[in-house]
Amino acid sequence: MEIPKNDLIQPSSTVSVCSDWDLDFTDEELQSIDAAIESAASSSSSKKSVANCDGDRPRTRRRLPDSLFTRSALSFNSSSVGPSSSISLLPCPRNRFSNPSDSSNRDNIKMRYPAMAFKGHIVYSRTFPEVEKAADELLKFVELKKKDGGRAIIGFDVEWRPSFRKGVKQGKAAVLQICADAASCHVMHVIHSGFPESLKSLLGDSKSVKVGVGIAGDAHKVFNDHNVSVDGLEDLSYLANQKLGREPKSWSLSSLTEALTCKEVPKPSKIRLGNWEANPLSKEQLNYAATDAFVSWHLFEVLNRLPDVDTPTNEVVEEAIAPS
Repeated sequence: MEIPKNDLIQPSSTVSVCSDWDLDFTDEELQSIDAAIESAASSSSSKKSVANCDGDRPRTRRRLPDSLFTRSALSFNSSSVGPSSSISLLPCPRNRFSNPSDSSNRDNIKMRYPAMAFKGHIVYSRTFPEVEKAADELLKFVELKKKDGGRAIIGFDVEWRPSFRKGVKQGKAAVLQICADAASCHVMHVIHSGFPESLKSLLGDSKSVKVGVGIAGDAHKVFNDHNVSVDGLEDLSYLANQKLGREPKSWSLSSLTEALTCKEVPKPSKIRLGNWEANPLSKEQLNYAATDAFVSWHLFEVLNRLPDVDTPTNEVVEEAIAPS
């Protein structure tokens, strides 16, 4: 869940505080929330712009090898993705020649991308036996990967009920999203089911790699709230900085998705800031949760197929061309 790990404090009196989390946000409340987020993003962008106006523009850019953008470059078994998937594990061609971390470039193309959505099967578990069964299935998947000499890559994310009132703590980690391929994603309502031993084993297995943006914060919250360890973590933001070979940047799930896939991750405030303890979750919440975990899995697969930054082949030096 990509919101600050501390309590959310409402900065404006224009948004009323409501103690009933089952009530929908009003249009005025949503506009106020989105305006605050947009304001923070604009402030951050302007600071970066000022810092870079020193005339020392980088003269080298890394171009990804053309071979990456052909189907033959994909060294994976399509059966592992699943018959329902039509996704590509190739980065979008724009990234061969442009800098995905260039904020001005992203501003120009904002809201032009199609939405990234999970189109596989969502397995929703909200009782102890259901979560136990789901975790058992995932453990079998992990073991099969190990027998084949590989490792299981798991897109991982957490949702909880936020707090908008000063002094009121945010909710405990309520939902775990786990996606190990493009065919199915698990949404586990652990605030109601608890943690069976099979789920603890899955989360604590350091050989099954859990991937996400800011994933250490999610793991920390799960441990603090439920005393359950999540091991084998890999942060996509760190991996992206390694693979893209540019000045390190703090990526969000949305910005990394846009940079690598030319698609957007929908983040409607009504769902993102909704009641993740509601039982049962709505269809919209399930789709949102599964998509976040799927996107994390997908981005890892894309990044993992990029050449390492120190690979000497296809490195080119180009004159930095100012936009016309």
